[in-house]
Amino acid sequence: MTTWIPDGTAETPQHLSGATRLFPIIGDPITHVQSPIWLTRTFAERGHNGICVPMQVPEGALDAVMAGLAATPNVDGILVTMPHKHDAFTYCSTSTDRAGRSGVVSVMRRNPDGTWHGDMLDGLAFVKAQQDHGATIHGSRALLVGTGSAGSAIAIALIEAGVRELVLHDADLSRVSGLLDLLEMMDPGRARAGTADPTGFDLVFNATPLGMGDKDPLPVDRSLLTSSMFVGDVVSGHGTTPLIAAARSVGCGTASGEHMVEAVQDLMADFMLGRRSEQRPLPLHRRIDPRRHDEPFAPTAPAQPPRAGHGPENYANSC
Repeated sequence: MTTWIPDGTAETPQHLSGATRLFPIIGDPITHVQSPIWLTRTFAERGHNGICVPMQVPEGALDAVMAGLAATPNVDGILVTMPHKHDAFTYCSTSTDRAGRSGVVSVMRRNPDGTWHGDMLDGLAFVKAQQDHGATIHGSRALLVGTGSAGSAIAIALIEAGVRELVLHDADLSRVSGLLDLLEMMDPGRARAGTADPTGFDLVFNATPLGMGDKDPLPVDRSLLTSSMFVGDVVSGHGTTPLIAAARSVGCGTASGEHMVEAVQDLMADFMLGRRSEQRPLPLHRRIDPRRHDEPFAPTAPAQPPRAGHGPENYANSC
């Protein structure tokens, strides 16, 4: 009897077998995620027998799913999207400083002892996408609309990349306040709260879910955009967003959510394959029994982002 084996494609990796290592992406909703194709392809390009698979994990089901993944030896890493980025951090025994600052993770990998190590790559990927498409971050004035989990990571990355001034706007003022406290500890006096008016800014960035729906308003007034601005958007998986279309219509440089998804793939592959080595144990007061979720994440962590269907879904459910 002859066994038929299909040729490898982006959807069916050539070396898919019993030895394939698993890297699920967990979230809800999950239908628009692109990493199952992108990351699987990146693994293949690097000669690694791994596959990224989507798992719809509703809010309230994370404990059971994490217990199952931890007990499955061929699961080497996990990609995390909304609504689990904050809660997933509590399952990490170690994390990068970047993830530890905000108590949020977008990726997790196995430590040698079987525990989880977490990192938050949204900010790095966003900044890389802007720079790859012509934005000058260092020394610029930036407006960031949206300070949820992705927005917080982007704000941290923009400060680290050397923006001259960062203005944050969000309808949730407590979330802005929490993030400003964190940024003030990083680099005093560089960030402040403000309105969504883009006038006078070099960089205008959207980290809200606005643009996912056909009838969504723009996060900023399109009539105030000028050709001297560079505009970036986190929303992906929904075509060209109205914000990007408006920016291009007046001659702005732009980077879309799809560009961010592209930028994060190598970062995720590096992390999953152990090539990003920044690691520290979590302080004892930050280690939370994964069976419990009634303890605080950290005094300085930003407030929880909107729940599923109301947040950027790891740049709008794109990863």
